Amino acid sequence: MATPIIDSHVHLWIASQLDMLAWHSPSNPLGSQHSVEEYLDAAVSSPPAKYCLKGFIYIETDRRSSLSPHDWTHVFEEISFISRIACGTPVEGEGHISSDKELCLAIIPWAPIPLGPEGLELYMAKVQVKTKNKGGDAWEKIKGVRYLLQDKPSGTMLEEGFIRGLQWLGQRGLTFDLGVDARRGGLHQLEETVELAGRLYQYGSQVKLILNHLCKPNLRISPSETCSHQEFIDWKRHITSLSAHPCIYMKLSGLFSELLPLPAEEAGQDDTYQASTIVNAIQPWTDVIFDPLALQESCSEATGRSVISEIAEPGRGG
Repeated sequence: MATPIIDSHVHLWIASQLDMLAWHSPSNPLGSQHSVEEYLDAAVSSPPAKYCLKGFIYIETDRRSSLSPHDWTHVFEEISFISRIACGTPVEGEGHISSDKELCLAIIPWAPIPLGPEGLELYMAKVQVKTKNKGGDAWEKIKGVRYLLQDKPSGTMLEEGFIRGLQWLGQRGLTFDLGVDARRGGLHQLEETVELAGRLYQYGSQVKLILNHLCKPNLRISPSETCSHQEFIDWKRHITSLSAHPCIYMKLSGLFSELLPLPAEEAGQDDTYQASTIVNAIQPWTDVIFDPLALQESCSEATGRSVISEIAEPGRGG
């Protein structure tokens, strides 16, 4: 019997929404439609298969927005789009059918966390309106929110309004997907994440922090040098510190997109060779995550681990 899998990090959009994406450019390789239809083509294997897709968690796609309510239009359009998928009310050209609603298990929209509780109250009230359509109401599938930090100024997550915003989420049983970039943004983003967790949990907050993409470590370091490289040592120290908090989870989403392409002379090798090369590159980093001494908590839906992994991500890896 195939093992059911929940894909915990999926980005979807249609071609007409590309200009709404903050990261899109004409030369971007992801500049085409990535709907449920395309997703299923990539994620579902022909039988017999070892795994079967039970469903997915939709993660916001970094639409053009700001902390000003005047700039929330594209975000609300995204919420309406995913709500149509979740309620089984397809619009022609959107690449989904009514039965696909069974696959959408949860929705994690963008939210203006730095505005604190007052701003979040206003924003989430508007979100609740946008989740309604003629097919029903997707509000109950809103299980958390995300506000990317990887491109924000240093100190953003340590501001009082931000911390109070996270506390507000915890009081309402909502999670927070936290996205930092240890390679491009710098290890100081991880340092701030450790400090954020310390401040947040010392006052008894129960908000669950879902760390995205292994915090985007520097997988460009040669595998032969990784374990002795200072950047790896510092990353490991911060991750180990974060693992002490039982309300923090790690997703492996986007991990492979951090790897450099295989050299031309290796790209033509068979799948076994390529898989072995990839494993050698990521294993020092994933060993930290799966180290039973580092991870004291066990709390994932299928395996009892506090690590959440993905089977496919046709979107950006953001």
